[in-house]
Amino acid sequence: MSARNPGTKLDLEWVSKVKVNTQAVLKRAQQIQAQKIPKKQWQAAWLLKAITCIDLTTLAGDDTPSNVHRLCLKAIQPVRYDLLKELDMHDKGVTTAAVCVYPSRVADAVKSLKAANSSLPVASVATGFPAGQTPLETRLQEVRMAVADGATEIDIVINRTLALTGQWEAMYDEIRQFREACGDAHMKTILAIGELGTFTTVYKASLVSMMAGSDFIKTSTGKESVNATYPVAIVMVRAIRDYFLSTGYKVGFKPAGGIRTASESLVWLILMKEELGNEWLNPHLFRLGASSLLADIERQIYHHVTGKYAAYHELPMA
Repeated sequence: MSARNPGTKLDLEWVSKVKVNTQAVLKRAQQIQAQKIPKKQWQAAWLLKAITCIDLTTLAGDDTPSNVHRLCLKAIQPVRYDLLKELDMHDKGVTTAAVCVYPSRVADAVKSLKAANSSLPVASVATGFPAGQTPLETRLQEVRMAVADGATEIDIVINRTLALTGQWEAMYDEIRQFREACGDAHMKTILAIGELGTFTTVYKASLVSMMAGSDFIKTSTGKESVNATYPVAIVMVRAIRDYFLSTGYKVGFKPAGGIRTASESLVWLILMKEELGNEWLNPHLFRLGASSLLADIERQIYHHVTGKYAAYHELPMA
């Protein structure tokens, strides 16, 4: 990870002045989506870059030690060895950025990665994920337990009630406490943009989260009806840019929820490159939260190497 964002004092004057031009945001999002996507070997290179930014995730009620173990092995070897060898990338250490699980499965993930002699980070959702509607002390305890079990990244959820009612001081104080509970673990703050209503509220919530010391801001839990969209991403990365220009601290961005195809992952990379520059095109400052995305990327790489599309049973499960 890059040098951490220590946060700043809450600047309510800055927050109160925020106004987002909706039409300009929508137009910029259309421009990003209209960009030409790289083809052939350039596309393969970009897809491998996308893999290195994935937080490979399982957040299901039927998660067991065995499917968490399988997830970890897939994260360590995300693309079949013979395909990487054809691309001369077999010895370049291509892995996903992290694995992401529920707090109760952190110990399983740590154990699996340790057994495989891998130093891949384990991320855990916490703080009453996905709704964030449990008491504050319970949410803090969940963070502490995940860190104690070996999680080095914590994906917290904000209390949407505070954002929707404009209680920015209370939201700032909660996130500061989560940051303290994380200790050395990096903190990604989930805004659940599908429940925030307006672009202006999304921008304000992004600002307050960064002021409170978030290392990343993340679009969604993946459990809302609206998840990662390009217009919302424009708003959030512009907030990241403004915060960087104001404080000098770089904060990462993580879209999550509904990102399923290789072509979508390329658009996300283009968006980051256009809006924040090459510095943000690495797993220290950009993550893709996804569970089924990797399977499609591997199919596209298989097609690039062989000229044929693989049946899903020909590639290892994610």
